[in-house]
Amino acid sequence: MSTENYQAFYDQFDPKMIEDKMIGNLADGFNVCEEIVDKWAEEGRVALKYEGAERPASQLTFIELKEKAAQFANYLTSQGIGKGDRVAALLPRTPELMVVIMGTLRAGAVYQPLFTAFGPGAIEYRVGQAGTKMVVTDPANRFKLDEVVGCPPILMVNRDQADAKYADNKDFAEEVESLSTEFTPVRVGAEDPFLQMFTSGTVGKAKGVAVPTRALLSFYIYMRYAIGLRPEDTYWNVADPGWAYGLYYAVVGPLLLGNTTHFCEGAFTPESTYDMLRKYNITNLAAAPTAYRMLMANDHVLGENDKFDLRVASSAGEPLNPEVINWVDKRLGCPVMDHYGQTETGMTACNHHDLEQDVVRVGSMGFSMPGHRVVALDNDYNEIPEGETGQLAVDVENSPLFFFQGYTWQEKHPFHGKYYLTGDVVMSHGDGSYSFTGRDDDIITTAGYRVGPADVESTLLEHEAVAESGVVGKPDPKRGSIIKAYVVIKPEFDAGEELAEELRQHVRNRLSTHAFPREIEFLPELPKTPSGKIQRFILRNQARDESDAVS
Repeated sequence: MSTENYQAFYDQFDPKMIEDKMIGNLADGFNVCEEIVDKWAEEGRVALKYEGAERPASQLTFIELKEKAAQFANYLTSQGIGKGDRVAALLPRTPELMVVIMGTLRAGAVYQPLFTAFGPGAIEYRVGQAGTKMVVTDPANRFKLDEVVGCPPILMVNRDQADAKYADNKDFAEEVESLSTEFTPVRVGAEDPFLQMFTSGTVGKAKGVAVPTRALLSFYIYMRYAIGLRPEDTYWNVADPGWAYGLYYAVVGPLLLGNTTHFCEGAFTPESTYDMLRKYNITNLAAAPTAYRMLMANDHVLGENDKFDLRVASSAGEPLNPEVINWVDKRLGCPVMDHYGQTETGMTACNHHDLEQDVVRVGSMGFSMPGHRVVALDNDYNEIPEGETGQLAVDVENSPLFFFQGYTWQEKHPFHGKYYLTGDVVMSHGDGSYSFTGRDDDIITTAGYRVGPADVESTLLEHEAVAESGVVGKPDPKRGSIIKAYVVIKPEFDAGEELAEELRQHVRNRLSTHAFPREIEFLPELPKTPSGKIQRFILRNQARDESDAVS
Protein backbone atom coordinates (compact mmCIF):
# COMPACT_ATOMS: atom_id res chain seq x y z
CA MET A 1 0.00 0.00 0.00
CA SER A 2 1.53 3.30 -1.06
CA THR A 3 1.84 6.10 1.48
CA GLU A 4 0.55 9.58 0.64
CA ASN A 5 2.51 12.73 1.35
CA TYR A 6 1.45 14.26 4.66
CA GLN A 7 1.37 17.90 3.58
CA ALA A 8 -0.49 17.20 0.34
CA PHE A 9 -3.10 15.12 2.15
CA TYR A 10 -3.42 17.67 4.97
CA ASP A 11 -3.89 20.59 2.56
CA GLN A 12 -6.64 18.94 0.52
CA PHE A 13 -8.38 17.16 3.42
CA ASP A 14 -12.16 17.59 3.65
CA PRO A 15 -14.25 15.94 6.42
CA LYS A 16 -16.69 14.82 3.72
CA MET A 17 -14.02 12.32 2.65
CA ILE A 18 -14.69 10.46 5.90
CA GLU A 19 -18.38 11.33 6.27
CA ASP A 20 -19.06 9.59 2.95
CA LYS A 21 -17.78 6.33 4.46
CA MET A 22 -20.43 6.44 7.20
CA ILE A 23 -24.00 5.10 7.28
CA GLY A 24 -25.21 8.26 9.04
CA ASN A 25 -24.07 11.81 8.41
CA LEU A 26 -23.37 15.10 10.16
CA ALA A 27 -26.78 16.52 9.26
CA ASP A 28 -28.90 13.60 10.47
CA GLY A 29 -26.59 12.11 13.10
CA PHE A 30 -25.20 8.65 13.74
CA ASN A 31 -25.72 5.48 15.71
CA VAL A 32 -22.22 4.46 16.72
CA CYS A 33 -23.00 0.73 17.07
CA GLU A 34 -24.43 0.76 13.56
CA GLU A 35 -21.31 2.47 12.24
CA ILE A 36 -18.79 0.18 13.89
CA VAL A 37 -20.60 -3.18 14.12
CA ASP A 38 -23.54 -3.45 11.70
CA LYS A 39 -21.48 -2.21 8.78
CA TRP A 40 -19.23 -5.28 8.95
CA ALA A 41 -21.72 -7.87 10.22
CA GLU A 42 -22.52 -9.53 6.88
CA GLU A 43 -18.90 -10.22 5.98
CA GLY A 44 -18.15 -12.89 8.60
CA ARG A 45 -15.35 -10.84 10.11
CA VAL A 46 -14.15 -11.25 13.70
CA ALA A 47 -14.68 -8.17 15.87
CA LEU A 48 -12.94 -9.28 19.08
CA LYS A 49 -10.34 -11.88 20.02
CA TYR A 50 -10.21 -12.34 23.77
CA GLU A 51 -7.39 -13.81 25.83
CA GLY A 52 -8.83 -14.66 29.24
CA ALA A 53 -7.17 -14.51 32.63
CA GLU A 54 -9.02 -17.55 34.00
CA ARG A 55 -11.42 -18.30 31.17
CA PRO A 56 -10.39 -19.87 27.86
CA ALA A 57 -9.67 -17.69 24.89
CA SER A 58 -12.66 -16.88 22.68
CA GLN A 59 -13.83 -14.55 19.94
CA LEU A 60 -16.88 -12.60 18.80
CA THR A 61 -17.72 -12.04 15.15
CA PHE A 62 -19.33 -8.79 14.11
CA ILE A 63 -22.65 -10.59 13.57
CA GLU A 64 -22.48 -12.13 17.06
CA LEU A 65 -21.61 -8.77 18.56
CA LYS A 66 -24.49 -7.14 16.70
CA GLU A 67 -26.96 -9.71 18.08
CA LYS A 68 -25.64 -9.53 21.65
CA ALA A 69 -25.63 -5.73 21.52
CA ALA A 70 -29.28 -5.86 20.39
CA GLN A 71 -30.15 -8.06 23.37
CA PHE A 72 -28.53 -5.64 25.81
CA ALA A 73 -30.18 -2.68 24.08
CA ASN A 74 -33.54 -4.43 24.49
CA TYR A 75 -32.79 -4.93 28.18
CA LEU A 76 -31.92 -1.24 28.65
CA THR A 77 -35.15 -0.26 26.93
CA SER A 78 -37.11 -2.56 29.25
CA GLN A 79 -35.57 -0.67 32.17
CA GLY A 80 -36.60 2.69 30.75
CA ILE A 81 -33.04 3.56 29.73
CA GLY A 82 -32.48 5.20 26.36
CA LYS A 83 -31.21 8.23 24.49
CA GLY A 84 -28.88 10.40 26.56
CA ASP A 85 -28.90 8.15 29.65
CA ARG A 86 -25.52 7.13 31.11
CA VAL A 87 -24.75 3.40 31.47
CA ALA A 88 -21.50 2.43 33.21
CA ALA A 89 -19.40 -0.72 33.22
CA LEU A 90 -16.98 -1.66 35.99
CA LEU A 91 -15.58 -4.66 34.14
CA PRO A 92 -12.20 -6.02 33.03
CA ARG A 93 -11.33 -6.51 29.35
CA THR A 94 -13.84 -9.26 28.59
CA PRO A 95 -16.40 -9.99 25.84
CA GLU A 96 -19.16 -8.83 28.22
CA LEU A 97 -17.53 -5.39 28.39
CA MET A 98 -17.66 -5.15 24.60
CA VAL A 99 -21.33 -6.22 24.59
CA VAL A 100 -22.27 -3.63 27.24
CA ILE A 101 -20.52 -0.85 25.31
CA MET A 102 -22.12 -1.76 21.99
CA GLY A 103 -25.58 -2.41 23.44
CA THR A 104 -25.54 0.93 25.22
CA LEU A 105 -24.59 2.72 22.01
CA ARG A 106 -27.17 0.78 19.99
CA ALA A 107 -29.90 2.04 22.32
CA GLY A 108 -28.75 5.64 21.77
CA ALA A 109 -27.59 5.80 25.39
CA VAL A 110 -24.20 7.07 26.56
CA TYR A 111 -21.49 4.65 27.67
CA GLN A 112 -19.51 5.62 30.79
CA PRO A 113 -16.27 3.74 31.56
CA LEU A 114 -15.27 2.97 35.15
CA PHE A 115 -11.65 1.83 35.46
CA THR A 116 -11.44 -1.38 37.48
CA ALA A 117 -8.72 0.08 39.72
CA PHE A 118 -11.10 2.78 40.97
CA GLY A 119 -12.17 2.69 44.61
CA PRO A 120 -15.62 3.58 45.95
CA GLY A 121 -14.87 7.31 46.24
CA ALA A 122 -13.87 7.68 42.59
CA ILE A 123 -16.87 5.62 41.45
CA GLU A 124 -19.34 7.49 43.68
CA TYR A 125 -18.29 10.87 42.32
CA ARG A 126 -18.52 9.79 38.68
CA VAL A 127 -21.89 8.03 38.82
CA GLY A 128 -23.36 10.75 41.00
CA GLN A 129 -22.17 13.56 38.77
CA ALA A 130 -23.36 11.81 35.60
CA GLY A 131 -26.70 10.65 37.00
CA THR A 132 -25.78 7.16 35.84
CA LYS A 133 -28.81 4.88 35.33
CA MET A 134 -27.08 1.49 35.61
CA VAL A 135 -23.74 -0.10 36.52
CA VAL A 136 -22.69 -3.46 35.08
CA THR A 137 -20.00 -5.22 37.12
CA ASP A 138 -18.63 -8.65 38.05
CA PRO A 139 -17.85 -10.58 41.26
CA ALA A 140 -14.28 -9.25 41.49
CA ASN A 141 -15.44 -5.62 41.52
CA ARG A 142 -18.92 -5.82 43.08
CA PHE A 143 -17.74 -5.06 46.65
CA LYS A 144 -16.59 -1.56 45.63
CA LEU A 145 -20.19 -0.55 45.02
CA ASP A 146 -21.21 -1.36 48.61
CA GLU A 147 -19.80 1.97 49.77
CA VAL A 148 -21.14 4.03 46.85
CA VAL A 149 -23.81 6.36 48.21
CA GLY A 150 -26.76 6.60 45.81
CA CYS A 151 -25.44 3.70 43.69
CA PRO A 152 -27.46 3.12 40.51
CA PRO A 153 -29.15 -0.25 39.83
CA ILE A 154 -26.58 -3.03 39.43
CA LEU A 155 -26.41 -5.80 36.83
CA MET A 156 -23.87 -8.55 37.52
CA VAL A 157 -21.92 -10.68 35.08
CA ASN A 158 -21.41 -14.22 36.50
CA ARG A 159 -23.48 -13.54 39.61
CA ASP A 160 -23.30 -17.24 40.52
CA GLN A 161 -19.57 -16.78 41.26
CA ALA A 162 -20.18 -13.86 43.64
CA ASP A 163 -20.57 -13.71 47.41
CA ALA A 164 -23.92 -15.05 48.58
CA LYS A 165 -24.90 -11.63 49.93
CA TYR A 166 -25.28 -10.45 46.32
CA ALA A 167 -27.76 -13.20 45.42
CA ASP A 168 -30.56 -10.68 44.94
CA ASN A 169 -28.57 -8.70 42.32
CA LYS A 170 -29.79 -9.17 38.78
CA ASP A 171 -27.72 -11.58 36.67
CA PHE A 172 -26.52 -10.48 33.22
CA ALA A 173 -27.11 -13.82 31.50
CA GLU A 174 -30.54 -14.38 33.04
CA GLU A 175 -31.78 -10.90 32.21
CA VAL A 176 -30.23 -10.34 28.78
CA GLU A 177 -29.51 -13.53 26.88
CA SER A 178 -33.12 -14.60 26.33
CA LEU A 179 -34.08 -11.30 24.70
CA SER A 180 -34.51 -10.63 20.99
CA THR A 181 -31.41 -10.32 18.84
CA GLU A 182 -33.16 -7.62 16.82
CA PHE A 183 -33.03 -3.95 17.82
CA THR A 184 -33.25 -1.00 15.44
CA PRO A 185 -30.30 1.33 16.18
CA VAL A 186 -31.32 4.67 17.71
CA ARG A 187 -29.63 7.44 15.77
CA VAL A 188 -28.56 10.53 17.73
CA GLY A 189 -27.38 13.95 16.58
CA ALA A 190 -23.80 14.62 15.50
CA GLU A 191 -23.34 16.87 18.55
CA ASP A 192 -25.09 14.44 20.94
CA PRO A 193 -22.86 12.36 23.23
CA PHE A 194 -22.10 8.66 22.99
CA LEU A 195 -19.35 8.52 25.65
CA GLN A 196 -19.21 10.14 29.08
CA MET A 197 -15.59 10.48 30.10
CA PHE A 198 -13.88 12.09 33.08
CA THR A 199 -10.46 13.68 32.99
CA SER A 200 -8.15 14.55 35.85
CA GLY A 201 -8.25 18.06 37.30
CA THR A 202 -5.71 20.09 39.23
CA VAL A 203 -8.30 21.88 41.34
CA GLY A 204 -11.32 20.01 42.67
CA LYS A 205 -12.65 16.75 41.29
CA ALA A 206 -12.29 15.13 37.87
CA LYS A 207 -13.96 17.02 35.02
CA GLY A 208 -16.66 15.59 32.73
CA VAL A 209 -16.10 15.19 29.00
CA ALA A 210 -19.09 14.18 26.85
CA VAL A 211 -17.86 12.90 23.47
CA PRO A 212 -20.26 13.60 20.56
CA THR A 213 -20.90 11.12 17.77
CA ARG A 214 -19.15 13.37 15.24
CA ALA A 215 -15.88 12.36 16.94
CA LEU A 216 -16.06 9.20 14.79
CA LEU A 217 -14.59 11.22 11.90
CA SER A 218 -11.59 12.20 14.02
CA PHE A 219 -11.18 8.63 15.32
CA TYR A 220 -11.16 7.36 11.73
CA ILE A 221 -8.37 9.73 10.65
CA TYR A 222 -6.23 8.79 13.63
CA MET A 223 -6.64 5.05 13.15
CA ARG A 224 -6.13 5.07 9.42
CA TYR A 225 -3.26 7.52 9.01
CA ALA A 226 -1.44 7.90 12.37
CA ILE A 227 -1.84 4.34 13.68
CA GLY A 228 -1.60 3.34 10.02
CA LEU A 229 -4.25 0.62 10.39
CA ARG A 230 -4.65 -1.37 7.18
CA PRO A 231 -7.23 -4.06 6.31
CA GLU A 232 -4.62 -6.81 6.53
CA ASP A 233 -3.31 -5.70 9.94
CA THR A 234 -3.70 -7.65 13.17
CA TYR A 235 -4.11 -4.84 15.69
CA TRP A 236 -3.67 -4.75 19.45
CA ASN A 237 -3.95 -1.65 21.61
CA VAL A 238 -2.72 -2.58 25.09
CA ALA A 239 -4.50 0.38 26.78
CA ASP A 240 -7.41 -0.32 29.14
CA PRO A 241 -10.88 0.72 27.85
CA GLY A 242 -11.48 2.28 31.28
CA TRP A 243 -9.54 5.26 29.90
CA ALA A 244 -9.80 7.37 26.78
CA TYR A 245 -6.94 5.91 24.74
CA GLY A 246 -8.22 2.37 25.25
CA LEU A 247 -11.90 3.19 24.72
CA TYR A 248 -11.38 5.49 21.74
CA TYR A 249 -8.66 3.49 19.99
CA ALA A 250 -8.82 -0.10 21.29
CA VAL A 251 -12.60 -0.40 20.97
CA VAL A 252 -14.28 2.23 18.77
CA GLY A 253 -11.38 3.00 16.41
CA PRO A 254 -10.42 -0.44 15.07
CA LEU A 255 -14.04 -1.59 14.71
CA LEU A 256 -14.83 1.62 12.84
CA LEU A 257 -12.38 0.43 10.18
CA GLY A 258 -13.68 -3.14 10.27
CA ASN A 259 -10.56 -4.57 11.92
CA THR A 260 -10.41 -7.15 14.69
CA THR A 261 -9.38 -5.82 18.10
CA HIS A 262 -7.77 -7.82 20.91
CA PHE A 263 -8.44 -7.91 24.66
CA CYS A 264 -5.89 -9.41 27.05
CA GLU A 265 -7.71 -9.65 30.38
CA GLY A 266 -4.67 -10.44 32.52
CA ALA A 267 -2.29 -7.94 34.07
CA PHE A 268 0.41 -6.41 31.90
CA THR A 269 3.73 -8.25 32.13
CA PRO A 270 6.55 -8.57 29.58
CA GLU A 271 5.81 -12.30 29.35
CA SER A 272 2.07 -11.85 28.71
CA THR A 273 2.79 -9.14 26.14
CA TYR A 274 5.17 -11.30 24.17
CA ASP A 275 2.75 -14.24 24.40
CA MET A 276 0.00 -12.07 22.88
CA LEU A 277 2.28 -10.79 20.11
CA ARG A 278 3.24 -14.36 19.17
CA LYS A 279 -0.10 -16.11 19.59
CA TYR A 280 -2.10 -13.59 17.58
CA ASN A 281 0.64 -12.59 15.11
CA ILE A 282 0.18 -8.90 15.98
CA THR A 283 1.37 -6.60 13.18
CA ASN A 284 0.19 -3.23 14.52
CA LEU A 285 0.73 -2.39 18.20
CA ALA A 286 -0.31 0.62 20.31
CA ALA A 287 0.59 1.24 23.96
CA ALA A 288 1.60 3.85 26.51
CA PRO A 289 5.32 4.67 26.85
CA THR A 290 5.34 2.86 30.20
CA ALA A 291 4.66 -0.42 28.42
CA TYR A 292 7.64 0.01 26.10
CA ARG A 293 9.86 1.13 29.01
CA MET A 294 8.90 -1.94 31.03
CA LEU A 295 9.60 -4.22 28.10
CA MET A 296 13.02 -2.62 27.65
CA ALA A 297 13.76 -2.87 31.38
CA ASN A 298 13.05 -6.61 31.13
CA ASP A 299 15.04 -7.21 27.96
CA HIS A 300 16.35 -10.47 29.45
CA VAL A 301 12.91 -12.04 28.91
CA LEU A 302 13.56 -12.01 25.15
CA GLY A 303 15.83 -14.51 23.52
CA GLU A 304 18.70 -13.28 21.38
CA ASN A 305 16.97 -14.25 18.14
CA ASP A 306 13.29 -13.75 19.05
CA LYS A 307 11.29 -12.30 16.16
CA PHE A 308 7.80 -10.87 15.90
CA ASP A 309 5.39 -10.02 13.07
CA LEU A 310 5.17 -6.35 14.02
CA ARG A 311 5.06 -3.87 11.15
CA VAL A 312 4.51 -0.68 13.15
CA ALA A 313 4.04 0.45 16.76
CA SER A 314 2.52 3.61 18.24
CA SER A 315 2.87 5.35 21.59
CA ALA A 316 0.72 7.97 23.31
CA GLY A 317 0.62 9.60 26.72
CA GLU A 318 4.09 11.11 27.08
CA PRO A 319 7.21 11.44 24.90
CA LEU A 320 9.36 8.42 24.12
CA ASN A 321 13.08 8.84 24.68
CA PRO A 322 15.68 7.79 22.07
CA GLU A 323 16.76 4.72 24.06
CA VAL A 324 13.24 3.25 23.99
CA ILE A 325 12.75 4.06 20.30
CA ASN A 326 16.04 2.36 19.41
CA TRP A 327 15.20 -0.63 21.61
CA VAL A 328 11.79 -1.11 19.94
CA ASP A 329 13.39 -0.97 16.51
CA LYS A 330 16.10 -3.46 17.46
CA ARG A 331 14.18 -5.93 19.65
CA LEU A 332 10.59 -5.71 18.39
CA GLY A 333 11.68 -5.12 14.81
CA CYS A 334 9.53 -2.13 13.87
CA PRO A 335 9.41 1.67 14.04
CA VAL A 336 7.48 3.26 16.93
CA MET A 337 5.83 6.67 16.48
CA ASP A 338 4.84 9.27 19.09
CA HIS A 339 1.28 10.62 19.10
CA TYR A 340 -0.32 13.36 21.19
CA GLY A 341 -3.89 13.83 22.40
CA GLN A 342 -6.18 14.31 25.37
CA THR A 343 -9.40 12.82 26.69
CA GLU A 344 -11.08 16.08 25.71
CA THR A 345 -9.96 16.14 22.09
CA GLY A 346 -8.83 12.70 21.07
CA MET A 347 -5.55 12.71 19.19
CA THR A 348 -4.58 16.00 17.57
CA ALA A 349 -0.84 15.86 16.75
CA CYS A 350 0.96 12.80 15.45
CA ASN A 351 3.86 11.28 13.64
CA HIS A 352 1.78 9.50 10.99
CA HIS A 353 2.68 5.95 9.98
CA ASP A 354 0.67 6.12 6.75
CA LEU A 355 1.35 9.70 5.73
CA GLU A 356 4.88 10.39 4.59
CA GLN A 357 6.34 13.27 6.62
CA ASP A 358 9.46 15.14 5.59
CA VAL A 359 10.85 14.79 9.11
CA VAL A 360 10.25 12.65 12.20
CA ARG A 361 12.08 14.01 15.25
CA VAL A 362 12.82 11.79 18.20
CA GLY A 363 10.71 12.91 21.14
CA SER A 364 8.49 15.09 18.94
CA MET A 365 4.70 14.79 18.98
CA GLY A 366 4.77 15.47 15.25
CA PHE A 367 2.38 17.47 13.10
CA SER A 368 -1.29 18.43 13.26
CA MET A 369 -3.56 15.52 12.47
CA PRO A 370 -5.60 16.20 9.31
CA GLY A 371 -8.77 18.05 10.24
CA HIS A 372 -6.96 19.91 13.02
CA ARG A 373 -4.71 22.95 13.22
CA VAL A 374 -2.48 22.70 16.28
CA VAL A 375 -0.47 25.79 17.30
CA ALA A 376 1.60 27.09 20.22
CA LEU A 377 0.83 30.39 21.96
CA ASP A 378 2.79 32.81 24.09
CA ASN A 379 1.40 34.37 27.28
CA ASP A 380 -0.49 36.95 25.20
CA TYR A 381 -2.08 34.22 23.04
CA ASN A 382 0.02 35.02 19.99
CA GLU A 383 1.27 32.10 17.88
CA ILE A 384 4.99 31.66 18.48
CA PRO A 385 7.87 31.36 15.97
CA GLU A 386 10.44 28.60 15.55
CA GLY A 387 12.58 27.72 18.55
CA GLU A 388 10.29 29.26 21.17
CA THR A 389 8.14 27.52 23.76
CA GLY A 390 4.49 28.17 24.47
CA GLN A 391 1.19 26.53 25.34
CA LEU A 392 -0.12 24.01 22.84
CA ALA A 393 -3.55 24.99 21.54
CA VAL A 394 -6.02 23.96 18.86
CA ASP A 395 -7.22 26.61 16.41
CA VAL A 396 -10.89 25.60 16.64
CA GLU A 397 -12.04 27.77 13.73
CA ASN A 398 -9.65 25.94 11.41
CA SER A 399 -10.11 22.44 12.85
CA PRO A 400 -13.23 20.88 11.29
CA LEU A 401 -12.71 17.57 13.12
CA PHE A 402 -12.29 19.18 16.56
CA PHE A 403 -15.17 17.86 18.68
CA PHE A 404 -14.68 19.01 22.29
CA GLN A 405 -17.67 21.08 23.42
CA GLY A 406 -16.38 22.15 26.83
CA TYR A 407 -16.54 20.31 30.14
CA THR A 408 -19.90 18.64 30.78
CA TRP A 409 -20.66 20.57 33.96
CA GLN A 410 -18.62 23.69 33.09
CA GLU A 411 -15.95 22.79 35.64
CA LYS A 412 -13.37 24.89 33.79
CA HIS A 413 -13.29 27.13 30.71
CA PRO A 414 -10.30 26.03 28.59
CA PHE A 415 -10.94 28.32 25.60
CA HIS A 416 -9.52 31.72 24.71
CA GLY A 417 -11.06 33.27 21.62
CA LYS A 418 -10.78 30.75 18.80
CA TYR A 419 -8.25 28.61 20.68
CA TYR A 420 -8.71 25.54 22.86
CA LEU A 421 -5.90 25.58 25.45
CA THR A 422 -4.41 22.15 26.23
CA GLY A 423 -2.41 23.13 29.30
CA ASP A 424 0.69 21.48 27.77
CA VAL A 425 3.88 23.41 27.01
CA VAL A 426 5.73 22.68 23.76
CA MET A 427 8.57 23.93 21.61
CA SER A 428 7.78 24.99 18.05
CA HIS A 429 10.04 23.66 15.29
CA GLY A 430 8.74 26.24 12.85
CA ASP A 431 7.55 23.65 10.31
CA GLY A 432 4.22 22.80 11.94
CA SER A 433 5.63 20.22 14.33
CA TYR A 434 6.10 20.48 18.09
CA SER A 435 7.95 18.79 20.94
CA PHE A 436 6.47 18.40 24.40
CA THR A 437 8.33 20.13 27.25
CA GLY A 438 5.91 19.82 30.17
CA ARG A 439 2.57 20.70 31.73
CA ASP A 440 1.72 24.27 32.69
CA ASP A 441 -0.32 22.89 35.59
CA ASP A 442 0.09 20.12 38.13
CA ILE A 443 -1.23 17.05 36.32
CA ILE A 444 0.91 13.98 37.07
CA THR A 445 1.54 11.39 34.35
CA THR A 446 2.46 8.10 36.03
CA ALA A 447 2.76 4.80 34.16
CA GLY A 448 0.68 6.29 31.35
CA TYR A 449 -2.17 7.49 33.61
CA ARG A 450 -2.88 11.18 34.16
CA VAL A 451 -3.66 11.87 37.80
CA GLY A 452 -4.95 15.12 39.24
CA PRO A 453 -3.22 15.89 42.56
CA ALA A 454 -6.44 17.35 43.99
CA ASP A 455 -8.10 13.91 43.88
CA VAL A 456 -5.23 12.34 45.85
CA GLU A 457 -5.04 15.27 48.28
CA SER A 458 -8.76 15.20 49.04
CA THR A 459 -8.64 11.43 49.61
CA LEU A 460 -5.71 11.81 52.01
CA LEU A 461 -7.67 14.48 53.89
CA GLU A 462 -10.41 11.92 54.56
CA HIS A 463 -7.98 10.17 56.93
CA GLU A 464 -8.28 11.28 60.53
CA ALA A 465 -4.52 11.85 60.89
CA VAL A 466 -4.09 14.25 57.96
CA ALA A 467 -4.29 18.00 58.41
CA GLU A 468 -2.95 19.02 54.98
CA SER A 469 -1.31 17.42 51.98
CA GLY A 470 0.43 18.46 48.78
CA VAL A 471 0.79 15.92 45.98
CA VAL A 472 3.26 16.11 43.08
CA GLY A 473 4.96 13.94 40.52
CA LYS A 474 8.51 12.77 41.21
CA PRO A 475 10.61 11.73 38.17
CA ASP A 476 11.01 7.95 37.88
CA PRO A 477 12.89 6.06 35.15
CA LYS A 478 10.27 3.30 34.73
CA ARG A 479 6.95 5.06 35.32
CA GLY A 480 7.88 8.53 34.05
CA SER A 481 6.77 9.87 37.42
CA ILE A 482 5.61 8.43 40.71
CA ILE A 483 3.11 10.14 42.96
CA LYS A 484 4.67 11.70 46.04
CA ALA A 485 2.65 13.18 48.89
CA TYR A 486 3.93 15.76 51.36
CA VAL A 487 1.72 15.43 54.42
CA VAL A 488 1.14 17.54 57.53
CA ILE A 489 -0.42 15.46 60.29
CA LYS A 490 -2.47 16.48 63.29
CA PRO A 491 -0.58 16.89 66.60
CA GLU A 492 -2.06 13.81 68.27
CA PHE A 493 -0.66 11.43 65.62
CA ASP A 494 2.85 10.10 65.14
CA ALA A 495 4.66 10.35 61.81
CA GLY A 496 6.37 7.19 60.64
CA GLU A 497 6.34 4.36 58.14
CA GLU A 498 3.36 2.69 59.80
CA LEU A 499 1.19 5.76 59.27
CA ALA A 500 2.62 6.27 55.77
CA GLU A 501 1.61 2.73 54.80
CA GLU A 502 -1.83 3.26 56.30
CA LEU A 503 -2.26 6.40 54.18
CA ARG A 504 -1.08 4.59 51.03
CA GLN A 505 -3.62 1.83 51.59
CA HIS A 506 -6.35 4.38 52.32
CA VAL A 507 -5.82 6.04 48.92
CA ARG A 508 -5.57 2.68 47.14
CA ASN A 509 -8.86 1.54 48.65
CA ARG A 510 -10.82 4.78 48.37
CA LEU A 511 -9.51 6.33 45.16
CA SER A 512 -7.57 3.98 42.91
CA THR A 513 -4.76 1.44 42.84
CA HIS A 514 -2.90 3.48 40.23
CA ALA A 515 -3.25 6.88 41.96
CA PHE A 516 -1.83 6.18 45.41
CA PRO A 517 1.34 7.96 46.61
CA ARG A 518 4.29 5.57 46.44
CA GLU A 519 6.25 8.02 48.58
CA ILE A 520 4.97 9.96 51.58
CA GLU A 521 7.03 12.56 53.39
CA PHE A 522 5.82 14.21 56.58
CA LEU A 523 6.38 17.97 56.91
CA PRO A 524 5.61 20.44 59.72
CA GLU A 525 3.97 22.74 57.13
CA LEU A 526 3.45 23.12 53.39
CA PRO A 527 4.77 26.03 51.29
CA LYS A 528 1.90 28.41 50.49
CA THR A 529 1.11 31.66 48.75
CA PRO A 530 0.03 34.67 50.87
CA SER A 531 -3.57 33.73 49.98
CA GLY A 532 -3.09 30.24 51.36
CA LYS A 533 -2.75 28.20 48.15
CA ILE A 534 -0.29 25.31 48.18
CA GLN A 535 2.80 26.12 46.10
CA ARG A 536 3.13 22.77 44.40
CA PHE A 537 5.95 24.02 42.18
CA ILE A 538 8.19 24.23 45.28
CA LEU A 539 7.28 20.65 46.20
CA ARG A 540 7.82 19.56 42.57
CA ASN A 541 11.29 21.11 42.53
CA GLN A 542 12.10 19.41 45.84
CA ALA A 543 10.96 16.03 44.47
CA ARG A 544 12.98 16.53 41.28
CA ASP A 545 16.09 17.41 43.30
CA GLU A 546 15.63 14.22 45.33
CA SER A 547 15.36 12.20 42.14
CA ASP A 548 18.44 13.84 40.61
CA ALA A 549 20.42 13.14 43.78
CA VAL A 550 19.97 9.37 43.44
CA SER A 551 20.21 9.07 39.63
